[in-house]
Amino acid sequence: MDAAAQIQRKETGDEAQVRNHWNVEEAKALYDRPFADLMLQAQRAHRKHFDPNHVETASLLSIKTGGCPEDCGYCSQSVHYETRLKATRLMHCADVVATARRAKDAGATRFCMAAAWRTPKDRDLDSVCDMVNAVKGLGMETCVTLGMLTPNQATRLAEAGLDFYNHNVDTSPEFYSKIITTRSLQDRIDTLAHVRDAGIKICCGGIIGMGEHVEDRLGMLVLLANLPGHPESVPINLWNKIEGVPVEDTAEPPDPIALVRLVATARIMMSRSVVRLSAGRQYMSDELQALCFLAGANSIFIGDVLLTTKDPKVDRDADLLARLGITSGITGGKQCAQYVAPTSSLGEKCR
Repeated sequence: MDAAAQIQRKETGDEAQVRNHWNVEEAKALYDRPFADLMLQAQRAHRKHFDPNHVETASLLSIKTGGCPEDCGYCSQSVHYETRLKATRLMHCADVVATARRAKDAGATRFCMAAAWRTPKDRDLDSVCDMVNAVKGLGMETCVTLGMLTPNQATRLAEAGLDFYNHNVDTSPEFYSKIITTRSLQDRIDTLAHVRDAGIKICCGGIIGMGEHVEDRLGMLVLLANLPGHPESVPINLWNKIEGVPVEDTAEPPDPIALVRLVATARIMMSRSVVRLSAGRQYMSDELQALCFLAGANSIFIGDVLLTTKDPKVDRDADLLARLGITSGITGGKQCAQYVAPTSSLGEKCR
């Protein structure tokens, strides 16, 4: 019996527990299985914990764009690179709530708010806590990504009612230093620990297509799967083409089947985690997305924009999911609008 088959035998038993002691060799054995066997194993893991015919829908808003002091080599929001992106101030709470309401009307059940900071200042965190509280008042799950947090900041967000904190590890430990120098991988892991200790769920994944090898992608999954607790959400991003950043010189889009294999491997290794197809879906055919759903992906962002890059239209998503017989929160034909200044006061819970 090969290593992957042994893992399958362990993971499909009723007594199977979450594993936090993976290694890259085990992950590679799974990834390299014959495609049909890998997909079957991923489907078994998926069906054990999720409805295989349902996809979670979330919406993402950049509440503060650009001007970030970090040098992440893939990001248009870094001050280190000329990307022609205009930096903005932190949005007003009422405007964020207005956008969240439109996202909910379009079918999003979770609203994610992102700010381009290394770490938030206390006065800015006050505003974000107000946003979290107000969006929760709409009946939506909340998620924010604000950079590194102290234990006290994580506690404050928890007290505001935050459901999820997004803080990606981005890539493998071996490849990390080739794309980021201003923030260590340990800095990221420390923030994840502060968030978990505060009782907030973790959304943590990475980016592929930056020039890394398959072993780096699997190393990223091993890093995530070996955290003290698996992230509740695992976003898998395809790098979006951005002019003026270092990754532009090294990027290489992954083979479509390689992407499906990665999703299936993530599903098996972290069977209780939601696996999200995040940035880069505009590069993916309907057929490729369908295979990713079959491999265990069960969450997408809806809307026209993901922070500063494009996202497939809601109509396309609604049509694809309908053809696949997959349920979601999307209400056919409605667009998930991005920020438009409100004409009336919508910030009932904003200070």
